[in-house]
Amino acid sequence: MKKPVIEFDQFTFQYRAQSEPTLRDINLTIHEGEKVLIVGPSGSGKSTLAHCINGLAPHFYPGEHSGMLKIMGADSKNMGIAELSDSIGTVMQDPDGQFVGLTVAEDIAFKLENDGVPHAEMIRRVQEAAAEVEFSDFLNASPQELSGGQKQKTTLAGGLVGGAPILLFDEPLASLDPYTGRATVELIDRLHRESGRTIIIVEHRLEEVLHCPVDRIIVIEEGRIVADLPPDELLCSGVLREKGIREPLHLSALRYAGCQVTPEIGPRSVDSINLEGCAEQLIRWHEANLASPTSDVKQPLLELEGITFGYDPAKPVLQDVSLSIGRGEVLCIAGRNGAGKSTISRLICGFHKPSSGSMRLNGRDLSRDTIRERADVIGFVMQNPNHMLSKPLLYDEVALGLVNRGIPEAEIRDRVNETLRVCGLYPFRSWPVSALSYGQKKRATIASILVLRPEILILDEPTAGQDFRHYNEMMKFLIELNRQGMTLILITHDMHLMLEYGQRTVVLAEGRKLADDTPARILGNAEVVEEAHLHETSLHILARRIGVQPEDEFVSRFIRSDRRMMN
Repeated sequence: MKKPVIEFDQFTFQYRAQSEPTLRDINLTIHEGEKVLIVGPSGSGKSTLAHCINGLAPHFYPGEHSGMLKIMGADSKNMGIAELSDSIGTVMQDPDGQFVGLTVAEDIAFKLENDGVPHAEMIRRVQEAAAEVEFSDFLNASPQELSGGQKQKTTLAGGLVGGAPILLFDEPLASLDPYTGRATVELIDRLHRESGRTIIIVEHRLEEVLHCPVDRIIVIEEGRIVADLPPDELLCSGVLREKGIREPLHLSALRYAGCQVTPEIGPRSVDSINLEGCAEQLIRWHEANLASPTSDVKQPLLELEGITFGYDPAKPVLQDVSLSIGRGEVLCIAGRNGAGKSTISRLICGFHKPSSGSMRLNGRDLSRDTIRERADVIGFVMQNPNHMLSKPLLYDEVALGLVNRGIPEAEIRDRVNETLRVCGLYPFRSWPVSALSYGQKKRATIASILVLRPEILILDEPTAGQDFRHYNEMMKFLIELNRQGMTLILITHDMHLMLEYGQRTVVLAEGRKLADDTPARILGNAEVVEEAHLHETSLHILARRIGVQPEDEFVSRFIRSDRRMMN
């Protein structure tokens, strides 16, 4: 039997700023060479578990603990963060927060420089680490100029360069497009197979991680381990649904069709699952559901015509983009990292001015409106919550926009508390913003804009870092606002969000509009999927495997059934 490399024994951890422990009575052993996935709702303690493993807690995040935690057989309380980094290489969910060098090579070499490694040896090891993640051609590039996937490779090489036998990934897919996310999962899997390192992945995007095998899935809820099982057993146990964690979409379809899902059929992967005995039930379920209704044509509210823009005039980010957004519509904008999705939202808000083209709101030219004037009708929630937060306390952050608009105090209190409740943040209303998790900070920025009730709401990656329960609560609230007339523009890599809630999807690629259609048809178009770095869902693959055509109709009928189940 392989030796244990991480051992928790009745381990409890409490942050200094909090009144209750975040982790309670953790008993967990991870063995050499294992590949383990850790999942759980936002605030469940999974990131804290990771921080205890790599030493960020308590060395960076102060707190007290009881019980025992051993790393490579040594008691962690006797190890400093530098010593722990010799055993554990960490890749965090926000790569920008890890960059310290002016070039990729400098960033990878950071640990070696601190360890006083001779220059010639340092160069050799940096080159080896870059080659291991297939990134040798970018050693002289600036980390800040890289794409999301390239940034992940840089931080991963930085974790490898010290020769750490354990690699810890804290939500590595959070900011990546679907194609790049899948490539990252495949890269992690290759490193695991070829090097024999122990791999620990903390991630919300369960279905994407399961694209490659894992040995165990550990489920954490309220600081306790509630399940620790092989993937096929866990997927059949009902624990994920009970704890509010999104299961793979093809499994939900099987359940809706009345199929019996057991470990023996291999439910982890839609590509290899044994559908013998299930195909006929799925086809009958599909035929029993009504065809998708035709969407009503919406009156144009926001119109973009011939928009071209570049931060460098010689390198346009958007080229001749035209689109119309209907009043009360839920529009998704999708595409690979760097396709221009976030740029188009900044142009709509007035942060930048297009070099050519025009924008009209309710038929009126927007070119002379200030950012403040546009903000009265167009709300924008940025992708990175740290770029929006400015107040020390959560309540004050959400109230800030209302205070600046001179709203009476009693109305501010009612609107802020209502918004905090629907965003799942009311229990934390008196907390310092700095004490919130990344997912909670994301919801805080959404709440700070929702509370203003704008006519148009643009959300850049609204589900990044969100667990399934809070994702659903937030989207139900947003859809209710949409029913009341609010227009929603969702910039997203989340294919389920697009399918479940998008009425229409515009796909950008290389700064141009590549496609404009329903989400199900978009994701069923292989050429668009490949060019825009999207990926077809497990529902499309399931439909193809059982011979249902068109695949997008099967997907649409599933989404309507799923929505009924959620409500």
